Amino acid sequence: MDWKTFQSLLSGVNKYSTAFGRIWLSIVFVFRVMVYVVAAERVWGDEQKDFDCNTKQPGCANVCYDYFFPISHIRLWALQLIFVTCPSFMVVMHVAYRDERERKYRIKHGEESKLYNNTGKKHGGLWWTYLISLFVKTAIEVSFLYILHFIYDSFYLPRLVKCEVSPCPNLVDCYIGHPTEKKVFTYFMVGASALCIVLNICEIIYLISKRVARCANKLKHRHRRSASPPTVAENRNGYDDNDHNNLKMEMTKLALPKDRPPSFMSSCKPPYRPARPTLRGEMMASAPNLSSEVLDN
Repeated sequence: MDWKTFQSLLSGVNKYSTAFGRIWLSIVFVFRVMVYVVAAERVWGDEQKDFDCNTKQPGCANVCYDYFFPISHIRLWALQLIFVTCPSFMVVMHVAYRDERERKYRIKHGEESKLYNNTGKKHGGLWWTYLISLFVKTAIEVSFLYILHFIYDSFYLPRLVKCEVSPCPNLVDCYIGHPTEKKVFTYFMVGASALCIVLNICEIIYLISKRVARCANKLKHRHRRSASPPTVAENRNGYDDNDHNNLKMEMTKLALPKDRPPSFMSSCKPPYRPARPTLRGEMMASAPNLSSEVLDN
């Protein structure tokens, strides 16, 4: 296995992870991958060669070793590391899918247009992908710990095992090479795996609680807006409600004509006509010295 390529692939996950995810990635690299490559492979490299039995019966040592070690620790841990890191690539592939959609959208609508504010931000489908990857990683870790516990009886490695499997002639004593050293590395790898499970659970709780808090804040904000409407109108111009109403009234006044048409009552009223002077008034106006008695006669 090319561990450098494996490490370079996993380093891309660090950009899209939370704080718990970064700690998990550091533990996987330092306490699991590095320990596996540097020390664990060498400790288990000669396990079958150092498995000695007190008999020279051909095939007895091989059959007894296969009976007590059906799956080697080192190969089981290699499978565990591969399977447990594969769900993290789901997030990287989802981000790559978003980047491709963003590129096609900009080609179609222009360079200034955006389909996502940030392709690596955990919102929408990417949030679900990240959460599902955490559940899958936790399930894989628990499954491999159960397999190791079921096969090797609580992760314990005895120094002496007794075998009576055919073709062994009778009950044969077999000795495991470097049992204490193998036991220490077994407990160390199991502890690192348990720590990764705890970090995955903490990250799941963190993501769900953060999402619930965001939804609760949105609902609370909507409830406040519906219960007590704001005094300032939320429009793009930024005017108050009173200013907006005053501006509307002024525009209505400007829209009306200055000379309004007459009403119905004023149109039905007859026009004003001055009264004509009588004959008496004309005579008094022409001869003011005449008395009223003469005018009456």
